[in-house]
Amino acid sequence: MTAQFTPAGTLTAEDLGTIHLIGVGGVGMSGLARLFLTRGIAVSGSELREWPSLAGLRALGGTIHMSHEATNLDGVDTVVYSSAIPQDHLELVEARRRGLRVLHRSEALAAAMTGRRAVAVAGTHGKTTTTSMVTMVLQQAGVDPSFVIGGEISEVGSGAHHGTGEHFVVEADESDRSFLIYRPYVSIITNVEADHLNTYGDYATLEAAFVEFARLTDPDGFIITCADDPGGRRLAESLRAEGRRVFTYGEAADADLRLTEIVSSARGVRYLAAIDGRSLGEFRLPVPGRHMGLNSASAVLAAYLLDLPLEAAEAALAVFPGVRRRFERKGVADGVLVYDEYAYHPTSMTLALQTLREVAGDGRLIVVFQPYRLYRTRDSQAEIAEALGLADELVLLEVFGPGELRQPGEGSAALIAAVALPADQKVFVESWEAAPGEVARRARSGDVVVTMGAPPISLMGDELLAALGERASGPTPTATVDPVATAPAIGDPVPGGATAGGDGAALGGTAAPGGTAPMAG
Repeated sequence: MTAQFTPAGTLTAEDLGTIHLIGVGGVGMSGLARLFLTRGIAVSGSELREWPSLAGLRALGGTIHMSHEATNLDGVDTVVYSSAIPQDHLELVEARRRGLRVLHRSEALAAAMTGRRAVAVAGTHGKTTTTSMVTMVLQQAGVDPSFVIGGEISEVGSGAHHGTGEHFVVEADESDRSFLIYRPYVSIITNVEADHLNTYGDYATLEAAFVEFARLTDPDGFIITCADDPGGRRLAESLRAEGRRVFTYGEAADADLRLTEIVSSARGVRYLAAIDGRSLGEFRLPVPGRHMGLNSASAVLAAYLLDLPLEAAEAALAVFPGVRRRFERKGVADGVLVYDEYAYHPTSMTLALQTLREVAGDGRLIVVFQPYRLYRTRDSQAEIAEALGLADELVLLEVFGPGELRQPGEGSAALIAAVALPADQKVFVESWEAAPGEVARRARSGDVVVTMGAPPISLMGDELLAALGERASGPTPTATVDPVATAPAIGDPVPGGATAGGDGAALGGTAAPGGTAPMAG
């Protein structure tokens, strides 16, 4: 546990008074702001760009300052910041000078969870999707949980909700150790793999932090982890040896919730589930990928252990619309399908690309990849290169690493040399503006193109669609973007009653095309 964070205690959201969030537009910070506003707490925030979430916060009564100024703190009791905000930020410095309460985003979120049964989802990858699934299952069961998650479900929806029920679902971020603040009733750990070693130094220290997180679980609650993941299996074994309540899921023969007959196609994934040898029936999701089925199994197991009707889990998963930036279909132009995918860790990249291969069918898979962080690209270069080798064509952008200094031989120039594709099937483009034209030159009707990696790359999908449309019909673009998904949005009714789930949590800001912008959220 790092000294800068205070563990959850008796502090409540209402104890915080008037709250100001620095960088309020990012997914995580805006979700937290929405949660406070819907609880009737006065909220202000500061930003440098007009994020899509800001209009909704204003509609709820939030005050948004489109600049960072010391005067933004007038009348404020508590200032909230994320790990993306530097400690010498002028509003943080001013808050401390005035003697205001200053909290990290996770500390403020922990205050909001006081008095609730927290369901915290951690893991190296799959957190946002799994948290969204758990939320949808609880809502379908009619228990109206509060939630703050780390992405956005489908095309629309809120990143947070203040529910009337006793449960509070939250994505627990290990990247800065802030997940050690929470005191969950239920802890779900999807997997434990090497990442964020700039924080932990080595894998053993990272693994120990996940063990510590699990130990913070309420003794009357329980821990869920994946029996198929080596890190999750070691975690389960060590915690069970301590007498803790641990339950596992997966295809492994000894998993408590065992999955069999998993079938994934472009239309979705289905599987059979059984616990202690007793069949729970078939579960289906409208999104493809064996890993999506595995993530959903943790939500099924949580529902079972919370004594919620499994029919609710079945119904919620059957309409799960997916999560923004997780296998998100952006549109089609000139016969080319364009997707966006957040994956940047080698394992999640491999799973995503294998799933996209199913979608591509007889077409080719073209990957537009922007690596996220220099240290990760350097330390995992061989593994990232192996994952990218699953593509038919690769368009590689420079590493997105705000605040990092690139040393000679580091970055995307070194990475592309390590990718085992023929020279004419891979290219490193040094500028953002060059990428859409490069894709338009390479893509053919029937191909699938995916933008993948660091947050800024999500901005490129529309540019790719426009470039493909211009290729087809001259200067007037004919790209057609999918309409808003028909799957339920957060808070909308789903079959059987209750409401659909949502998501949201801190990811940081994005860079404008061709350059970087201040990180927010």
